[in-house]
Amino acid sequence: MRRFTFAGRTCVITGAAGGIGAALTLELAKRRAVLVLIDKDAEGLTRVADLARELGGADVSTYVIDLSEGGDHSDLAAEVSSRLGGADLLVNNAGVTLSGTFEQNRMADIDWLLEINLHAVIRMTKAFLPQLLARPGSHLVNVSSLFGLIAPPGQVAYATSKYAVRGFTEALRHELAPRGVGVTVVHPGGVRTGIALNARLSGPDPDGTQAAENRRFHETALTLPPEEAARQILAAVQTRRPRLVITKEARAADLLARVLPAGYWTVSQRIARHLT
Repeated sequence: MRRFTFAGRTCVITGAAGGIGAALTLELAKRRAVLVLIDKDAEGLTRVADLARELGGADVSTYVIDLSEGGDHSDLAAEVSSRLGGADLLVNNAGVTLSGTFEQNRMADIDWLLEINLHAVIRMTKAFLPQLLARPGSHLVNVSSLFGLIAPPGQVAYATSKYAVRGFTEALRHELAPRGVGVTVVHPGGVRTGIALNARLSGPDPDGTQAAENRRFHETALTLPPEEAARQILAAVQTRRPRLVITKEARAADLLARVLPAGYWTVSQRIARHLT
């Protein structure tokens, strides 16, 4: 499959108002891509779109959509097809997390997370798949997580969604590769986005324990600039890499899980205690 070129290609990005999605938007604008940006944050979306236009984005469209509300997104896909001829690159990037243990988690919150992290990925892919198949050299990116490679306590719902995204993407890649559509699954680890700070709390948090833990995780574990993650993702798209694990720590964790699939968490905790 030929290398992906960005100039003049229509790129659809979910979660574009911040974090990796915003960084991807600005990197693609520099490459003169046609941009279709999706997020529920109208103010943030406008800000990112304006920056993209200043950087040379050939055409920038924004759609304020709350992916937690479901829907098949066929109207959006039809509008992109009618106005722009169809999508060449779809990046399913939007994601949320939920604090607390599975025992603490409410089913309504788990359903909310799964709708955004998993079902929206499936729904968006289904909606835009005819366009990707019709556009020679198109590409699909689904953003999983380090927690789609390892599953820590306190992240049951999130890990469930991200492991599912990984399996969905890998199986879909095997279907689409013979038809000329590139597919990449991305496993970011420790990228400095607002996902931890914006985590939904599991019920009441009267002493602020959950919120404090979210802040600690944001400050100590999320260190890689999203701009660097975006550059790595676009390089993976360009070269048609099927799988991208971002940060050396994530790659080490991935290797450990492969070597010790039933014992990696115990070993990783021992290593962490030794280092501290």
